[in-house]
This record gives sequence, C-alpha cells and structure tokens, in this order.
Amino acid sequence: MSNPARYKALRLSDAQRLAWLRLIRSENIGPATFFDLLDHAGSAERALELLPELSRRGGKKSYRLCSTEDAEAELAAHRARGADLVAFGEDGYPPHLRHIDGPPPVLSVQGGTILANPKTLGIVGARNASLSGRKLAARFAQDLGKQDFVIVSGLARGIDGAAHEAALATGTVAVFAGGIDVLYPPEHDRLLAAILDRDGTVISEMPLGWKPRGRDFPRRNRLISGISLGVIVIEAAKASGSLHTARFALEQNREIFAVPGSPLDPRSEGANGLIRQGATLVTSAEDVLESLSGRLEPALPLQQRLLEDDRNAPSPPPDPDDSLRQKVLSALGPAPVDLDELIRFLGADTRSIHVILLELELAGKIERHRGNKISALL
Repeated sequence: MSNPARYKALRLSDAQRLAWLRLIRSENIGPATFFDLLDHAGSAERALELLPELSRRGGKKSYRLCSTEDAEAELAAHRARGADLVAFGEDGYPPHLRHIDGPPPVLSVQGGTILANPKTLGIVGARNASLSGRKLAARFAQDLGKQDFVIVSGLARGIDGAAHEAALATGTVAVFAGGIDVLYPPEHDRLLAAILDRDGTVISEMPLGWKPRGRDFPRRNRLISGISLGVIVIEAAKASGSLHTARFALEQNREIFAVPGSPLDPRSEGANGLIRQGATLVTSAEDVLESLSGRLEPALPLQQRLLEDDRNAPSPPPDPDDSLRQKVLSALGPAPVDLDELIRFLGADTRSIHVILLELELAGKIERHRGNKISALL
C-alpha cells in the first residue's frame, strides 16, 4: 500500500507528536495502516477526523479513538521516567528500521543515543542455553563490540542475556515485547539497570504498561532483525522464536549468521538447519566481519520530508460505491492473498480499493499479513 520511506521529519511538533500517538493507539491501526492513513488524509490530525466515518463505511457501528487525554498521559509518563517517544524519521530512530515492511510509527525509547548507530548486529538464541552457548554469545558480543558494533537482543533468558551482559561496555539495545516499564523476565532487573547505567538503550513499540502476550514476541523479533545489519543465531531449537527472528531477517534482506552445534543437542537443530538453508556459518566475530566486509553501507537516506500539511495532501478519491466494496469482500477469504493480485482481479480504481481496504481494516473485517498479503476475518 503506502511507502513509509517517503516520510521524513527531523522533529515533529508537539501537536504532530500527539496526533501520531493518538493515531497509532486507536483501534485496529497497525504500522502499515498508519502510513496508509497518512497517505489518504495528508496528516495524522486529519486522519483522526476521518477514522469514525471510514470505520462506519466498513461496517463498524462504533469506533474507539484514542483520546487526547490518554495520549497526553502517555507522553507525560514517558517524560516522568526519562524516556522519549521517537517518531519514524526523527533523529534517533534506528536507521535500518526505517526500511522494513511496516516500521513502527513511534518507539518508546529509554537510555543512551546508540540507537542511531548504523553498525548494529542482533544476537539471539535459546532461553535454556548451554554454558558453552552462553560463552559463545558473550565472546561474539565482546569481540564485535570492540569493532564498534552495537549488540541488539530481546533481554530473554539464556543467549540474549549473555549477549547483553557482555556488550555493556560497548553498547547494547534491549527490545521489549511489552511496554518498556514491563520487564520480562523479571529476574533481569539488575541486567536492565546495568544496561541503562552504561548508556545502553531499551525500546518497544508497545505502550507503557503493556503486558506482553504470545503474539507480541514475534512483533518484537521483527524489530530485533529490523534494527540490525544481520542476526547471529546461537543454539536455536527447531520451532523457536530465534528462528522467527531469522525468518524476519531474511524477509528484511538482512544477513543471517548461524553458529553450528552438536547434532545430538536439540537446542542446535534450528541453527544447524539455517546453515543447511544457506545461512553463513560462523564460529567467531572475525567470520562475521569478513562476511560483512564491503557491505557496511551508511544508513539509507529518506528522500522526502514528512507530509504533514493538508494543503499538500493528495486529493481524496470519490467514496467507493457499495458494489465495489461488496466485490472486495467477496474476493477475500480466510487464506491470505497478495494485494497486487487482488487489485488485478478486481480491475477497479486502485485508490478506491485502498480506501475500501482501509475501511474494512478499521472495522475489523480484514487482517494484514507479511509480504503485502491480506485476508478476511470470518
């Protein structure tokens, strides 16, 4: 649908930041929908005005809009804990994250400024890691840190914790699945304090107070890979979250590195499988650096400034008629279909179809999937 890389803001105004926060916190709005609404409306403030009518046309009788009071309270809570809400395209937003599919419009950020460093590598692996696996994670983190790489991970037990701890002196980023004020696991309270004390950073796309659910961890994993130039996998079981991170890395055109392990250890089955599928086998930081040699490009620039002026907004298409809306619904089912394929099949005005999909998503009738696919929610 929209291309968020067309937006750039060196710094949002206070009114814009409040509107952005209200928009992303409103009902049935994810990152991709957020940027579609900016395309459609021209600004977050105008999008907020349109939301109730768009959702009504999609078939939803009442729509939950994030209130000004709730958004102001969230901003105040961030300031009270010394944290910030950093918007897409602003200074301090992770440079590589801007170019993934569906980048978070706003991030909760607490800590130092290392998040803007383009030399970032993710290290992930088993929660029930072996002693040798933890030692390997620490060695990779320390050696890469000495080469000015920031280590990114999810603050989980096992490999994540070992990597964070080893990178305290050189810089590490912990990505939360819930709000940055909701520590998981709780026994990492001292590690979290050490990260913040040593100018490390913690981030999340979820609001303060959000307790992570199972579905939130894959979202967290896409941020780990999205922030990073590549991901190093150490001890990952066959159906682990670390493999989800590697899959996101593949979709985001990131490098995937895997440390081989014993075929007798089920904790190494996933990493060994990645190597069979083409991931780069690494046993030291030197292997990673050699693989990245010549490819440490600077952060890609954003070419256009943020479209936040209604006068520059594209003229809205005419309201789609009910017959086209019904054709879109009839063409969708529970199996995800490619958006471009849907548009070709319908043979209708592309902008009108995009508007209808916005209406249906806001009404909770369709769901987005990775790879520009959508399905109906039955």
